[in-house]
Amino acid sequence: MKGVKKENLPFKICPVCKLPFIWRKKWERNWDHLVYCSERCRNSKR
Repeated sequence: MKGVKKENLPFKICPVCKLPFIWRKKWERNWDHLVYCSERCRNSKR
């Protein structure tokens, strides 16, 4: 993903807060397994 503009990065919608979160370099290895945008949303997934 080197040299890709932010507008062209993949994104997902968080099922808890319904906000989009954009691909980040630190999530590169587990992007396919990410569901929630933050620890806060992950902990309040009900």
